[in-house]
Parts: sequence; C-alpha cells; structure tokens
Amino acid sequence: MKQQAWHVLPWLDVAKILNVHPGKGLNMREVNRRLAEIGQNVLSEKKGMHPVFLFLGQFKDFMVMVLLAATVVSGLLGELADAVTIMAILIINAILGFIQEYRAERSMESLRSLTAPEARVLREGREQKIPAADLVPGDIVLLEAGDRIPADLRFIQAVNLEIEESALTGESHPVRKNIAPLEDDLTPMADRRNMGYMGTTVVNGRGAGVVVSTGMDTEMGVIAGMIQSVEEEETPLQRRLAQLGKWLVIISVAVCAAVVITGIMRGEGFSKMFFAGVSLAVAAIPEGLPAIVTVALAIGVQRMVKRQAIIRKLPAVETLGCATVICSDKTGTLTKNEMTVRRIYAGGRMITVSGRGYDPKGEFQGADPEQEREPLREALRISALCNNATLTKKGVQVAGLFRSPAKDAPWGIEGDPTEGALLVAAAKGGIWREVLERKEERLAEIPFDSERKRMSVVYQTKRGKKALVKGAPDTILGLCRRELTDKGAVALTDERRREIMRANDSMARQALRVLALAERDVPESLSPEALEQDLTLVGLMGMIDPPRSSARKAIQVCRRAGIKPVMITGDHRLTAEAVAEELGILRGKRAGVLTGVQMDTLTDDELTDRVMDVAVYARVTPRDKLRIVRSLKKRGQVVAMTGDGVNDAPAVKEADIGVSMGKTGTDVTKEASAMVLGDDNFATIVAAVEEGRAIYDNIRKFIRYLLACNLGEVLTMFVATLVGLPLPLLPIQILWVNLVTDGLPAMALGVDGADPDIMERLPRAPGENIFARGLARKIGVRGTLIGLGTLAVFVAALFLGSDMLAARTMAFSTLVFSQLFHVFDCKSEDRGIFEVGIFSNPYLVGAVAVSALMQLSAVYLAPMQTIFKTAALLGWQWGLILAVAGGPSVLIGFYRLIRNTWLGRTAGEKV
Repeated sequence: MKQQAWHVLPWLDVAKILNVHPGKGLNMREVNRRLAEIGQNVLSEKKGMHPVFLFLGQFKDFMVMVLLAATVVSGLLGELADAVTIMAILIINAILGFIQEYRAERSMESLRSLTAPEARVLREGREQKIPAADLVPGDIVLLEAGDRIPADLRFIQAVNLEIEESALTGESHPVRKNIAPLEDDLTPMADRRNMGYMGTTVVNGRGAGVVVSTGMDTEMGVIAGMIQSVEEEETPLQRRLAQLGKWLVIISVAVCAAVVITGIMRGEGFSKMFFAGVSLAVAAIPEGLPAIVTVALAIGVQRMVKRQAIIRKLPAVETLGCATVICSDKTGTLTKNEMTVRRIYAGGRMITVSGRGYDPKGEFQGADPEQEREPLREALRISALCNNATLTKKGVQVAGLFRSPAKDAPWGIEGDPTEGALLVAAAKGGIWREVLERKEERLAEIPFDSERKRMSVVYQTKRGKKALVKGAPDTILGLCRRELTDKGAVALTDERRREIMRANDSMARQALRVLALAERDVPESLSPEALEQDLTLVGLMGMIDPPRSSARKAIQVCRRAGIKPVMITGDHRLTAEAVAEELGILRGKRAGVLTGVQMDTLTDDELTDRVMDVAVYARVTPRDKLRIVRSLKKRGQVVAMTGDGVNDAPAVKEADIGVSMGKTGTDVTKEASAMVLGDDNFATIVAAVEEGRAIYDNIRKFIRYLLACNLGEVLTMFVATLVGLPLPLLPIQILWVNLVTDGLPAMALGVDGADPDIMERLPRAPGENIFARGLARKIGVRGTLIGLGTLAVFVAALFLGSDMLAARTMAFSTLVFSQLFHVFDCKSEDRGIFEVGIFSNPYLVGAVAVSALMQLSAVYLAPMQTIFKTAALLGWQWGLILAVAGGPSVLIGFYRLIRNTWLGRTAGEKV
C-alpha cells in the first residue's frame, strides 16, 4: 500500500481498496488484525544508550586509555599517590561528560512530550478518540481546525479545509484541500490537494480522511529512514584532539624512556630512575586536557541553555564556532511563519504598512485628510468584515476597543493566517470587526472556493445591505465596473484597469501574495447569482511571511565573521528572492538563486562546482537539501544546517552541525540535530557561533599553557640527565607541580572571556592544525625558557653555596611560579600581560592565588616539607626565583605593548 498513488484515485476507490465503509469506519476485529500485521503508527527511533555504557564511553579516548594503563602500573609498583591522582582526574572528566549527555537526552524527551498523542476516528459507526499510535490503514480520521494530522490521509470530505504543511513541504501558505482525484501520479507532494500528511496542522475548516499509510510508511517516516542512513562523523575538535593526544603520548613516552635509559647508563639506580620516568611521564602527558576540554565545552553549553539552546552533544558548540556556511530553512527560521500585510493599493496610491499602522500625513496629501483616507478605510473595513479569523491575546479573544488584556501579553491568530493578516492590518488602522458588528449584522456568507477564487459576505448596515468581496485580483477585477476613489465611486476605465494590474504585478514581483477587495450595494430584488456582479473595486492587499528582524541582524554578523549564509526553502523562487534580499543574503544577485528543477539538471560534480556561488535554493526537496550539504562539504566547508520541518531533518543530520527549532521543530528533526533552539531564534545560532569561537580560543589557550609547562618540566629533567647534573626534581615534586599548575589555572583559562573582535575574524580553515598560527612556536619557546630557567636557578643555587635540599626547593618553586606567570601570557595570542587585563578573569586570578599558596605551604609547612623534601627559603633566594620565573612575561609584555601601541600591530609578527 505504501507505493500506491492514492492521490490519482477517486476517494470511493480508495475506500474500496482499503476495505472500509466511509460512513461507519472499521470494526474492532479488523483494526486489531491490521494492527498486528502492520504495527503501531509510530516512527522507529534508535534505542538510547544505557546510562552505564554512556558513562563507560567517556573512557574511550586514546590519551585516557594510556593514562589508565599508567594508573595500573603505578598502583602495582606501590605508588598509590600517583595512581589516585591520575584516577581522580579521569573520573571527574568522565562524570562531567556523562552528566551533560544524560541531561541532554532527558531534555529531548521533554520536548518530544509536547506532541499531540490522540486522534478522532470513526469506528463501528461511532466517533471515538484513540491514541494516534493505534491508527491503522483504513481508519477514518475526523479533523477540525487546530488538529495535527496523525497519519497520511486521502481526504473524503473537505469543508473549507486548509492545512499548514510548511513542516513537510516548506510552503509558507496554508493549502486549501479538496477531494477531487488528480491526473498525474508524479504530482509533487506540495501540490497534492487531496492528501494530508502526518505532522501537518489543520488551520481552517473541517474534514475527514481515510488513513493510507502509518508509521515508517508515511512521508515523515520515509524522511526518518533517510536520517538513519546518514553516518555520524567526528567533529573537527574531536579529530584534532585525538591526533594531538596520540602524538603527545608517543613523544612523552619516548622522551621519558630516554631520561630513564640515560640515567641508568650514568650509574643511577634502576628503581630511582624508573620512578622518575613514570613521574615525568605523568607530568609530560597532559591528562588534564580531556577534562579541561570537557569543562570548557560544558560551561559553553550552560551559557547557551540560559539563551534558550539545548546542546545534545558537547562538541557541537565548538563545531558551530568553526562553521564556514550556515544553511537555513526560510519558513519559521528566517521568517516569522505568519502572514503580514506589507502593501495596500487604494485610491490610486501604493501605501506601505509599517509595524505601527498608517501615517496620513506621510502617505496622503490634500486639504481634507479624512476624505482622502476613505478608500483606505473602506479597504480595511472589508478586510475586517469579510473575514472569519480572530485576534487573541493570551488565548483570550479580543474585541479591540472594549477588552484590555495585559499590555505585554502576546498577540495570536486563530484561523487562516491570510485572514489573520488582513485582520491585523485593519486593527492597525483602528478598525475591529467586533466593534463594527455591534452596529452591523452579518446576514450571509459565500465561502471561498478554489474555482470561484473569492469569498463574499453580506452585512446589514445603516445604509442598507452591502456585499463585501475578497479574492484573486484578476477574478475580482473582471467583476468590477467601478472603483472607489477619494471623490467616491467612479467608472472603471480600461486605462485604470491596466494601472491596477500594474500595481498588482509590482507587488507580485516583491513576492507579495495579493488579494483584491470589492463591494456593492445589495437591493432587495437582487438575485443570489448576481450578488458578486457589478462590483466596486476598493483596493489591493499585498502580504508576505516577513523576515525576523533578529535574523537580519544575525546575518549581518555572519557576513562580518566571514560566514556564508545560505537559504534553502521549498517555497517559490520569487518569495525566496524577496526574503533573501531583505535579509541581506542575496544582495540583489539573481545569479545566486537555484531552483530544485534546475538542480535536477546538474550532476553532483556540477553542483559541487557551483555551490559556493549560490546563496538561495528555492522549491527544493529533502533530497536536494542533502545534495547541497554534501556538495558544500566536498568543497571543504564546515556546514551548519538549521531547520524545523521534517523535510529539513536529513540535511540537518548530514551537516557537520545540525540545529533544530524547539517550538516549531518536529520530533524527527530534533532527534537528528546536535543543538535544539528553545526560542526558535536564528540570532541564538550566531550567539552559538561566537561561543564556539571563544571556546576554541580557550582550548588553544590551555593547550598552549599545558604543553609549554609540561615541556619545561621534561626539559628540566632531560637536560640535567644529559649534562650529568643531579636530578633537580624528585618524583613526588614532579607530581606536585603537575597537580598545582595543571589543575585550577588551566581550568580557569577555559572560562576566559572572548576577545572583543572575535566576530570580526574570518573563520579558521576547516583543516587547520591545532598548532597553527604560531602556537607550536610559542609553546616551544616558552617551554624552553621555563626548563632552562629552572635549571639555571638550580645550578646557581649550588654555585652560591646552597645545599642540595635548598637547591631543589628553589628549582621546584621556580618551575611552579614560571608556570603561574605564564598562564597570564596565555590569555591572548598577540597581546601581553599589560594589555590583556590581568583581573578581567577573576577565576584565573583566584586559581593562581590558590596554586601559589599551595606551593608556599609545600615550602614552609613542616609536614609538607617532610613529604616533598623541601626547605624554607631566604629572601635573596625568592628574589632569584621570581626574577627568572616572571622575567620572560614582563619582557614579552613590554615588547607587545610597544609593538601594538606605538608601532601598530603587524599581522604574523607575534611572540
């Protein structure tokens, strides 16, 4: 039944094929048989990972596994302090990652619970309300305004039935449905007027349909299946850190092995050198790196939660931060998903509708403003009366001038969005249907019909009966004999007809949906057939689903940040172009638009060649969206895809980072995404880009800090061993340095603030190495200075007569304080300590203070002196330590201050 073209069959034939009586529905025996055979009306989904396995999954990182092995070895050798220290860091890392992923899954479950769970059906001749999951093919589903369609249906009844299908087709306008069969079995989904699809919503009228597909056989189910075929990929951050970790482990183990072998060859004891090597390996391998990366990402996630974003995977924020292209659906994402009147043509004038209403002085000139406003006022009056929608505030119907809900309560529309737009336009002019109907009574209505293309109502007014008509401009104009002007109704000449159609065409070119408004007096002797003849044209109303103002600003930020915004929509080309130009996506470049039909003529390679030149894709299918995202990725782009509809889900899943809408997004899309926006605000995505860039900067900061410090520690021991010096640090001291300097200060760097110009930079290259832009050089230079400075203090102390205990204490303290000074250098890659604002990150200042106190306690407290083999130091000794430890930071800081302040910052000239 899944492959049947139901839309080409008469509805009676559909009922016959499905063996159901249209007036009675199925009986329960048949329902149970079909339910057992076909299964429930639900979309299959991946089974969530058990919490135990979710926790164990946090230990899969290569660096973590190596450190787990080191923990076991340390424990077997009796070095319990080493084992406990390493294990504590690894467990904290695992707990942080587990909690974040577990909370994200629970958040998604709460979002899924918002969907409607029930359906009204006709079974055994009685109307029943059942769980939507129990629907089977052949069920007769009853629908009315506000219902969500629970399965794919072939309509058998449609009374003014309109369905909002943007979640599935991308169409921003509700679709008027009927029961007539179509001729072409290849008719696109968006044009199947006799079908209803799972997940779409009834916005007007009532109807009934026979279920033709359920669960994974529905159109939504087909798309869900496409999502499952998309393979998960590692994020750029995950790939770089995995590569970094492997290299660090290999290099660290090799260097430590060299230290051990060299020491043994010089006659040192095997046990002493082995423990020194293990301690040095623990110090050299930045085991805190995974934990700090996790903490930095988790903090970024929490910031996003406060801004209405739910991050389902920790690396998602960083990946969005390196995005080079953002592909966005139009309806509801870049636009408000609500129709708004933008232009009114009345009295021979084109009037722009602002957010607040109409300005008589600005739009109308003349001696008698009230008289000149007559055509506009009458157009707004017809808009309000020839209308069945209602305005609401906080869900309460509002009658404009006699009801006053809270001022900050949100406005809403009940009924057809197009009629709602007309109602809002009238309200902006101070005209409310409920107020008018106190004095005027509706006598009759001729509903809109797709063949007639118009709707009419008859009202009893003080001046007698009046017919008010709205509909397609070409149809209404053909029924008019007169036109309402500032001086009253005048004959409608051929020249005026041409001018009116030019005004209509002008609005259509701006992608406005245009309705014509007309009226006539209704004499008692007038026959019903003549009611819509001999009309007086009052005006034209042009409306559109307007762009979000926040989206316009966000796109400007994207452009400054070097990110290419791309609109991908199922809507018509003219509409897409108009919205894209207003948002600043197109900038008037017609060559930057490609339609789905045009895409069908291109091979994948041809599309890949053109993809970077196209900013707008119109009238596209889910398959087209996948092709676009894949073509962009072939061009080396890091692609973000935003969307809310089911048709967005495969592309959202395929993209490097998928972003779905929390309010209007479908369950399928949310499940496919890495980030869900609770407020459906495109601007939040740009905030995530900024957050992602800041997080990546911070990751580079503490990689720079950790590796320079660890290099300094390794060089201290390695060079001392090579030149035949006594070991300047004991194994326990190496572990203490690792604990004091690699913990709190590095973590505090992870929450450092973003640089002021972070969104003025071009995106980093997608394949950029983590050490790019001189980071490796900075690490090498500073690590060497830390190592050689520590050795210099050790040798100087021995030369100046200090005993071995004091000399090692001085080397020990020099190593710690060199790293604590260096942490402030790492706040910026091109500014020194005199420019970065040392106190701008209070967490870092606090962390350094705590670490300094810990080191002082190891030097001066008797119990700690026993453990760490230290001695109290004299003033001159501290002077030497601080001069060597802080000297490089001060000198480099002065150099950068002079360069940036007086000489101007030169690209690539960074220390």
